[in-house]
Amino acid sequence: MDFDWSILRSGEQTIYRLRGLYEKYGYRRFKMSKFEAYDLYVRNKDFLVSDRMITFTDARGTLMALKPDVTLSILKNTRPEEPGPRKVYYNENVYRTDKSGETFQEIMQTGLECIGDLDLYHIYEVIALAVASLASIHPAYILNISHMGLVSGFMEAAGVDPADYGEVLSAVREKNMAALAAFCRDRGLSGTVQSLLEKLVTTYGPMDRVLGELAPLCVGGKKTREAWEELRALCDLLKANGLESRVYLDFSVEGDMRYYSGIVFRGFLQGLAAGVLSGGQYDGMAEKMGKKCGAIGFAIYLNELERLGPAGTGLDADVLVLYNEGTDLGELTRQVDQLTGSGRRVLARRSADGLTVGETIDLRA
Repeated sequence: MDFDWSILRSGEQTIYRLRGLYEKYGYRRFKMSKFEAYDLYVRNKDFLVSDRMITFTDARGTLMALKPDVTLSILKNTRPEEPGPRKVYYNENVYRTDKSGETFQEIMQTGLECIGDLDLYHIYEVIALAVASLASIHPAYILNISHMGLVSGFMEAAGVDPADYGEVLSAVREKNMAALAAFCRDRGLSGTVQSLLEKLVTTYGPMDRVLGELAPLCVGGKKTREAWEELRALCDLLKANGLESRVYLDFSVEGDMRYYSGIVFRGFLQGLAAGVLSGGQYDGMAEKMGKKCGAIGFAIYLNELERLGPAGTGLDADVLVLYNEGTDLGELTRQVDQLTGSGRRVLARRSADGLTVGETIDLRA
């Protein structure tokens, strides 16, 4: 009998489906403890979503932290001498502060990392798996892609001081044209420069079309040209494999320029305002940890999937069997066993109050 996926919640379904997907491409499961030495996180706190952590001292006197991140542990345990890229996936809970910053949440994640001597194929493979991951969760999805080389190249071409990159990126992330105009006015930047920076805010759409529009702006600088060419090659691979229709170019996808060196991306599902998938190339982080190699990966925030509503049929049971004091319990147990044996979900109750079921069998005397 085939496994009935409908008995699992959305997050649980996703874990099992994606595990099979990633293993098909040679990714092996990475399993870690619930906690890691606090020193690992405090040394790399800028890479974390939040630098607040739940800490405790173990029996050896070592300060430990409930893990707020998985990628750092994977990098820490990657050996430079490993042959070929290291390809791992994970299903882990991480512990972070909520949006208010006042309480901690346990967040269920699944994701993958590809670390080593990476080429265009490996970048494409991770992007393709991000697309396939979103498609396996919900038919209405988009993946937005940006490139840190294009973003920094545009700012260099506009003459923006590196100390001001954060302010420009904040305006781009929020798609705030007024803030960008105020920045240009305060810095005395020309209208031509402002128009160039506004491209970072207004650029959005299918990769093929947008790359065509950006081509004349990317020929002058080495950084922008190389980034454009990488995106062009990636777009061609996605098109060749029929994956381009839901992939968009969007410079508002954020990434810390100290750590993210190339493509960054974020995935969205219809019905959820927040992104459920986030990833990118984090070569800078790998280098900081003494790993001279490329690194790219993504995480899916499974807690967000529960907001989509119940998985499967949305019913409490396929069949409700009603009984009372006068019901023959032998008949009741036979009915329940027969129904469950046929793969149906069954509830035996004295009342139907508050239940939504597909069918009701009444054995009450």
